[in-house]
Amino acid sequence: MHGLPRRVELVALLATIPAFYLAMLSSHRLVSMALYLTAFIATAFVTWTDAVAVHRHPASTRGRHGQRQLGTLLSVSLLLSAVLPEGDQPDLLILRLGTAALVILRWGEAILPSSWRGGLPHLLGLGIGVLGLCGLGFWWLEPRVHTFGDGLWLAFTTAATVGYGDIVPSTPASKIFAVFVVLTGFAVLSLVTASIAAVWVQTEERKIEHEILRDLHHELRGLRDEVAALRREKEPAHGRNAPTSITTGQTS
Repeated sequence: MHGLPRRVELVALLATIPAFYLAMLSSHRLVSMALYLTAFIATAFVTWTDAVAVHRHPASTRGRHGQRQLGTLLSVSLLLSAVLPEGDQPDLLILRLGTAALVILRWGEAILPSSWRGGLPHLLGLGIGVLGLCGLGFWWLEPRVHTFGDGLWLAFTTAATVGYGDIVPSTPASKIFAVFVVLTGFAVLSLVTASIAAVWVQTEERKIEHEILRDLHHELRGLRDEVAALRREKEPAHGRNAPTSITTGQTS
């Protein structure tokens, strides 16, 4: 029964992607609230079932403590994202971006539980933190950046070396800051993409190892069957020869 609620939760968490954008539009506020509340109910239910399982079988569910903590934090964040008003104000945007980051962590924990507990969540958190700080810096230093969202967009396009040209640094301070953003942001984004690629490579390597081990077990099973067949063939022949030798001895 636990697998079905977890799959329902993952599907409900996918609905937070359109809810993030709909929350900025006053005309779609009710739809955004409904999507966030659906994800909240699914996540809260799975977190509650994890807590019940840990209470009943504490020895066999030691690894679920971190899952329950993440589920509790995500449930609170989803509920806040649902009840807060619409708009793209900096405080609302920061909260909903934090909710999106927690959703990514929840998805990674469910799909890649063994490799996800490595460095990828920390690198994602580092990347989000660096982009957030760079967005704040551009919001403070660049007069053409009027909102925190514009600062984040300029920080991302600068760190990714895309440079669309819709917003560009215009003051000496923001230009010097842009150099810092390129050096740090591009390095962090490269680490994140490399870590994601390493996760998929490790997954493929595990599949290959499982196939090799399965073939080895199949060959060993075949060898055991052949050895058992040879033993069965030798035992009757040895049994027939023993009485003959005894009879020959008595005759002589």
